[in-house]
Amino acid sequence: MLGSESSPLAERFAQLAQACGDRPAITFRGDGRHIASTFACDFGMFWRRVERVTAHLQSSWAVQGGDRVAWLGLNHDLQLVTLVACARLGAVFVPLNFRLAVPELQQVVHDAQPRLLVHDSLHADAAQALHGEGLEHTHLDALIATASPRDLPLPVVHSDLPLLLVYTSGTTGVPKGAVHTQAALLTNARASAWAHDFVPADKVLSTLPMFHVGGLCIQTLPALLEGIEVVLHPRFDPTAWLDEMTTSCPSLSLLVPATMRAVFEHPRWADTSLACLRGIMTGSSTVPVAYLEALHARGVPVGQVYGTTETGPVSIVLRLPDAMARVGASGWPHPEAQVKLIDAQGQEVGSGETGEVCIRAANLMRGYWSRQGNTGIGLQGGWFHSGDLGQRAEDGCITIVGRSKDMIISGGENIYPAEIENLLVTLPGVAECAVLGLPDERWGEVPVAVLVRTSNAVGQAITSEAVMQHLQSRIARFKLPRRVVFMVSLPKSALGKVQKPALLALLQGTSP
Repeated sequence: MLGSESSPLAERFAQLAQACGDRPAITFRGDGRHIASTFACDFGMFWRRVERVTAHLQSSWAVQGGDRVAWLGLNHDLQLVTLVACARLGAVFVPLNFRLAVPELQQVVHDAQPRLLVHDSLHADAAQALHGEGLEHTHLDALIATASPRDLPLPVVHSDLPLLLVYTSGTTGVPKGAVHTQAALLTNARASAWAHDFVPADKVLSTLPMFHVGGLCIQTLPALLEGIEVVLHPRFDPTAWLDEMTTSCPSLSLLVPATMRAVFEHPRWADTSLACLRGIMTGSSTVPVAYLEALHARGVPVGQVYGTTETGPVSIVLRLPDAMARVGASGWPHPEAQVKLIDAQGQEVGSGETGEVCIRAANLMRGYWSRQGNTGIGLQGGWFHSGDLGQRAEDGCITIVGRSKDMIISGGENIYPAEIENLLVTLPGVAECAVLGLPDERWGEVPVAVLVRTSNAVGQAITSEAVMQHLQSRIARFKLPRRVVFMVSLPKSALGKVQKPALLALLQGTSP
């Protein structure tokens, strides 16, 4: 019944259903491109779907408070519905990375121990393989296809109960699940509302995978909590993204460097009007300045959201009004966050100096999940130590310069790969790049540049000599790469972030 929810997150959607039930909530493009496959629901219908899914979870699968409900599939409106249904039950929603192989998914399932796995048709085989591990599963259609029991009792759900369990990629070891409470998700939504300065007329185009906090929690869930319509695609497709500029005319969207590049390389990029956009947000890795400038040249400011799976993720934000004046910066902490930059001894560094970014805020994870339910690990005195290096300007603006583990120390000099990478992507014919350090007897480490050429004639003609000539007049001599390696592709995470440990392993098996 509306107004009787004890879950604070569910209560917000109940209020929206009551106050503005006919306002558009989600426009879901079933195959990401064609209007004929679109499903649209307003906030009233969204809430009715939440009620039905809640009752099915209770009656058909006996989901109770504390149980985990996993989701394996492309983006879908029912993914968001199921999240809210879990909130009502005090259950924990676990979105699984559909790009993982079955053995990797088995690691996550072994740790999370979900009661139920919900999947789409595309991932039915993977779900069946996981069922072989004793996990009950169902197709997402079963959540909504039939009428559900009415008037089932709901538990009392407190705001500090876990709601979202998101696993890191696990590319450098065993995956770890970050535990986020209902209160943390609501704090993150407030931070996002401040970051975007949402207005009722906004429309958010959401195309990044919602198994990651970037796709789910930077814009999508916060926008819905604000009563703002979300246009949802199953997955990112540059043609579909450009189509949406004239189909639904979104005012906001979220792109990461890999998806930006896909848009820039699309044959319709130059001719598609972006007039509907009041801004784009980006994040997930150091963003090449050339990418930001390409969108700024089209009149679209690109703000930045810095954060991690563990931080909610909204932590440090370059808001849209500041975007063009502070290109490359990450911005300022959101109003409910504290950020400090510390040296190797744990002491705060001064303005202009480089230190590790540490964050304390109410939208941080509670800790990492374990089968024993120990969620107190991962934080130090309430602070999350990110492993990222940043510098703070006199006005408090923070710029991320790279990962502490990625920093190259060559002959006693600190070299930040992002500085070199930003220059490399401005060279015509370079599709993408990464810089990392390799051991050297004389210097300790030396920088090596790894490039992927574009498929056109310009890219195929690039030589190591051309790369070095491009860099020589732009950076100090000690920062120049000692080698240039060309590859067909770079190993990446689900959101397009280059996986440097995997790349390093490849390079160490490559002869000079």
